[in-house]
Amino acid sequence: MVTYTQGRKPAEDLFAAARAERIDANAPLAARMRPRTLDEFIGQEAIIGPGRLLRRAIQADRLSSLIFYGPPGTGKTTLAQVIANTTAAHFTALNAVLAGVKNIRETVAEAQERWALHDQGTILFVDEVHRFNKAQQDALLPWVENGTVTFIGATTENPYFEVIKALVSRSRIFQLKTLTEEHLRQIIQTALNTPQRGYGGRRVEIESEATDHLVSIANGDARALLNALELAVETTDADPSGVVRITLAIAEESIQRRAVLYDKEGDYHFDTISAFIKSLRGSDPDAALYWLAKMIYAGEEPRYIFRRMLILASEDVGMADPQAVQVVNACAEAFDRVGLPEGNFPLAQAALYLATAEKSNSILAFFDALDAVRNEPDSDVPNHLRDSNRDSEGFGHGAGYLYPHAYRDHWVAQQYLPGALQGKVFYEPTGQGYEARISVAVTQHREAQLAATLEGFGAPPEILTFAPGESARDRWLQRTIAQSGEATAALRDRILGAGPLERHSVVLDVNAGSGLLAWEALRRAPEGGVYALAFNEADRRALQEQAQNLDEVDRPIVLHGGIEEQAQQLDAEEVRFDAIVGRNALLASADKEASLAHLAKILAANGWLALAETIPRHTQRIYALGDRSLLQPELAERLIAAEESIYTDPADELVNWDDDTLQAALTAAFPAERQAGRVSIERIDTDTDLRITDAHIRRWFGPALGKRKSYVERLAERMQPSEVEQVESWIRGQLLNQTVVWRRRTVLIRVAER
Repeated sequence: MVTYTQGRKPAEDLFAAARAERIDANAPLAARMRPRTLDEFIGQEAIIGPGRLLRRAIQADRLSSLIFYGPPGTGKTTLAQVIANTTAAHFTALNAVLAGVKNIRETVAEAQERWALHDQGTILFVDEVHRFNKAQQDALLPWVENGTVTFIGATTENPYFEVIKALVSRSRIFQLKTLTEEHLRQIIQTALNTPQRGYGGRRVEIESEATDHLVSIANGDARALLNALELAVETTDADPSGVVRITLAIAEESIQRRAVLYDKEGDYHFDTISAFIKSLRGSDPDAALYWLAKMIYAGEEPRYIFRRMLILASEDVGMADPQAVQVVNACAEAFDRVGLPEGNFPLAQAALYLATAEKSNSILAFFDALDAVRNEPDSDVPNHLRDSNRDSEGFGHGAGYLYPHAYRDHWVAQQYLPGALQGKVFYEPTGQGYEARISVAVTQHREAQLAATLEGFGAPPEILTFAPGESARDRWLQRTIAQSGEATAALRDRILGAGPLERHSVVLDVNAGSGLLAWEALRRAPEGGVYALAFNEADRRALQEQAQNLDEVDRPIVLHGGIEEQAQQLDAEEVRFDAIVGRNALLASADKEASLAHLAKILAANGWLALAETIPRHTQRIYALGDRSLLQPELAERLIAAEESIYTDPADELVNWDDDTLQAALTAAFPAERQAGRVSIERIDTDTDLRITDAHIRRWFGPALGKRKSYVERLAERMQPSEVEQVESWIRGQLLNQTVVWRRRTVLIRVAER
């Protein structure tokens, strides 16, 4: 324990001063050159630069409890020494490696006595405070809390992990950064120019190449730098002129090994292994080898690295390359046989294999299944899957089971999941490596889920803030529960099944959006061609980026613009389509009859058309989702009238039409076909479960995103501001974080082939 006291007797001061002089004279250069004032301190400008909080607090001697956190050699202990030299308080230092609860109690007792007798506070500096166990830190906490001592801790470990929360919450944490090369050069010059404490009294010259080497190898650690400089100077004889010359060769001998910052039980250990794993996951073999070399160089246990690579082989490579686990395991066994240093070969081989392997994390589907088991109601095993050896006669267990090997391709459709989970998807294979061979069947379901997320089928287009040209992603990025994906897939199949789709068919997907119809059309018509019309630039770019995974000849032709513009261009090029499909292709069209007429021009003589259109006029009303009896009757009536006015505005092109309007537009666009019975409209009313989140309510009660008025602006036309606030409060109370039934109407327009 080191104690700095005031008020000593003269004889004691003389002995203490003489002892301090002897210690200083024999101390290492790094200790002698330790800054004693803030002006001597080099680096850490971010926390002790002019005007900074910590500098002002030190200068004003008004310190609260502090924790200094940073790598070795960055100045944590030095800052404590500066505080000791400037404070009027009594300064006591403990090293957590050597001190225990007894020392803490003694220090506290002395602090209490000092405060009572001399009205003097105490600053307690604990170096390497992370070495204190929880009991030792708990013993310190009450005296920090009541102000008996002002605590200053220094640690190379993250205090949020290594220091108890109560102590952290009562301290200001300052993070010290690794010193820059410029800082280290200043430290060298200061040591060479300072007399007595440094080498200012001797003639020492250092070559620039030697300085560069010392600075580079010190790796930001001032202590390592000064130790190397001291070794170089003290072991080099002066030349005949009395000059000690430090050459590059001498510098290399003085600091032969880079001071790698690595602690097997601390932050550097976890940060480095994290960088290594992320480099493997990111398929960067160069970075993976670098971090691997750093760990081995610093003495990390290779078997630990192999364990982490085995985990990654399943977690991040998985089914994309099922051989990865075998390769890493074989390399681990080879390492056990040959040991180091030859074991570095299989170690590096395993890392390179993982870094260059195809990646897939679809194995994580298992944890989705665990969540389902944990959260879903307990489900019985379906009767046909039960063991028939014991209870087939009494209970009929196993009855109805279809033996897959008795069927073509050794597969037959039947239920394997419990009834409550039927249709639930856990495993979603990627298109990488081996998984690409097994992904086609489930890819269709994944595309349906993607469309439900991005295009808002589960939550219909947000007409309250909709603006033509705005990306569907930005209008309503809301994923509903699993049934939305199933409904989307069903609608996709109904659209594409509206007419014959041959392998050589040419298809136009109008308002391609997420590509829900386009990608499936590519699978069904691989020898024909698919045109994908994107209404906005964001959708066009997204479609093109997704298409990059296909061979150029297999990619869809992505068009960008409106129906009229692109139809005229295609007509001029004499392009005719065997099928024209789309979802919400007419939603933002001001003249739906004209849009249909343009599509009719580019439809082949024997072609067919199928468009699914959501009717915004018949979407769910927000006022109908809550209990309106909780509102004043007059306010409830005005709320209904205000919201209904959104959907009855004859000047609003988004809501001034319905299925009857489409029927008339079809009759005008396909008059001859209408008489022949080729044109039909099917109404599809659907209820979807939707969880109302804070994002929905903020959208409704926020400013308009486009030219259309927002929901709250519509309410404000018929209500006072205080009434609007009541409505918002009512909606939040009734709907926030609740799952509601959202009703919508979709019509399927069909023009059959001739």
